[in-house]
Formats: sequence, structure tokens, C-alpha cells
Amino acid sequence: MTQPAAHHPTHHPTHHPDGSADRCSVRSLGAAEQAVGTAAEATCWVVLEQDGPWGARAATESRLDPGLGARLDTAVSGVGGRFALMREPGAHPDRHIAARPVIVSGGSLDDPWLVRGTVATPDRLLDLPVDALADPTPTRLLAALPELDPADRPVLLVCTNGKRDQCCALGGRPLAEAAHRAAPGQVVETTHLGGHRFAPTATVLPYGLSYGRLDEDTVVTALRAAEAGRIPTELADTGHYRGRSGLRRPQQAAELAYRLATGDLTAPGPPVEPAHPAGEDRWTVAVGTGRAQLVVEVTRLVTDRLRPESCGKAAAPVPEWYTRVLGRR
Repeated sequence: MTQPAAHHPTHHPTHHPDGSADRCSVRSLGAAEQAVGTAAEATCWVVLEQDGPWGARAATESRLDPGLGARLDTAVSGVGGRFALMREPGAHPDRHIAARPVIVSGGSLDDPWLVRGTVATPDRLLDLPVDALADPTPTRLLAALPELDPADRPVLLVCTNGKRDQCCALGGRPLAEAAHRAAPGQVVETTHLGGHRFAPTATVLPYGLSYGRLDEDTVVTALRAAEAGRIPTELADTGHYRGRSGLRRPQQAAELAYRLATGDLTAPGPPVEPAHPAGEDRWTVAVGTGRAQLVVEVTRLVTDRLRPESCGKAAAPVPEWYTRVLGRR
């Protein structure tokens, strides 16, 4: 039998007189569910500011024109990316301002880039060449949208969309405000990062480093570490590190196994080859390069522990990633 990717999240039984014990994030922690292998799969990101309320499907359920939101969502998802909305942490009434800040992250898994700026109107993003999001540099994108500029500091996206799940709003909003106070201009609230049960969740662009179960200290630590080109030691475990968004789920689990085996906490991270099927719910993944490359066996098992995937859903078995380093290729 393979071994778990790492230790399970620590859980201390707690009395919840406010009824919070029924929240999906509390029940996930109680079930000792691993977070690794749950990062949103996205090779690129396009994030547009939209004040005011967001619906569960924010691209078409907000004050943004729903037709425009649907077109942008379809275009970005069509190249393997994710379109999302954002707003500054804190109060966010709809200011009815046409000009909108935009964040775009693209490039390769090993060499991602980030651009930011303000477009005169949201429909300006229809001029964005989505195929350029995979280019090694943002040159083509900047030619099409010259109002954007390369960004040299990472940006932290914190999920706060309570219409998707109450845990994201209750945990995410104070987290975003705390991070914003520590690093103004580098933190935004966003509509959906997946994995509500790991709330509060956040993703660091351009690297796609995704974390769960953050608090007001560790969220700042995650951002500061990204500025230094690394992930923090205290978040390099299966309870907090969900994976890199540019990787598929088996690759995410294998990458963390490699990091724990080698101590490589660099960002964006080691090269990760495609996962090769090795049986039912089992893969082998080569991670790293040269003499440092390791082959990791990844197995997905469904345990008999139960937790709901989000608030209001019925409890379901916990799928879990097990990893075993097979050795060097």
C-alpha cells in the first residue's frame, strides 16, 4: 500500500455554539481531509474588476453584462484558463465606473508572466487574443491591449463569494482585508477558486500557487514568500498546499511529494511531466530535471470518511491522494 502524500491536517475537537460545526470547511477539517490535489486547474487567468454583488455563477450573475461575461468566460476557458471577477477588499458598493482594472496571467508552467492595467470599458477585453496567453512573453497581448503593463510583484486572489459558499465569505473577507493591509495593491477578492471546504482559500499569481485553511498570518506569509520566489515551509503540507493551478490533479499531488522529498520550495516550482496511467486511479509522474528528477507513483483512493463538498450538500466520501517516490528515472 502506498503511503499518504503527507500527514493529515491536525484537528482538535471544538464546541461550536454558533452552529459553525455544520459548515463544510469545519467538517472537512474534522474529517482530516487533505487539501493537496484540489487546486483549480487553469493554465492562465483573466481577472476583471466588478463591484457590487456577485452571484454563484459570477461571470453571468453580477452587475457585469451577462452576455459579455459569458463570452469572456467561454473564450478563456476554451484555452484552458479561468475567467474571474475581482474587487478590492473591504466595502464594495457598485460605483458604476466604466473603467476597470484587469489582471492577466499567462506563459508557461515553468516561466509564467503577469500583466496589469485598466481598460476603458469591460468589453475592451474582447480584443484580448486568448491564444497569446500561452506565449512565452506577453508581447502579443500588450500589443493588442497597450493599456496593460508587465507586473513585477505577485498578486494574491482570495475567494470571498458567499453566494457560492458561506465559508468563502465568512473566512475569506477578513482574510483579504488583513492581507490588503499588509500588502496594499497586491490583494484582491475574487469569485471562485474551488474547494470551498478548504476556506479561506487563496491563489498567488502568476505562479498559480494555491492554498487552503489560511489565517491572517499565513496569508501574508504566502504572499511574502512568493515575492521571494518560494512557498513557505509552514504551508508546504497536505493540509494547506492545494497545488499549482497549471497542473492536473495527479501532477499536483506528485509535485508536493517531490517538494517534501527534496526540500525544493521554489516558485513556480520544479518541472512536472504529464501523468502516465499505471492502472485504475493510479499514475506515475516524473518531477524535476536531470539527476534530481524523481518518479512518483500517485494513487487516488476514496476513504470511508465523510464530509460535504460545500455547505448545504450531503456528506460524501473523501477522495485522497497517496504518493510513493519510486526513485530516479
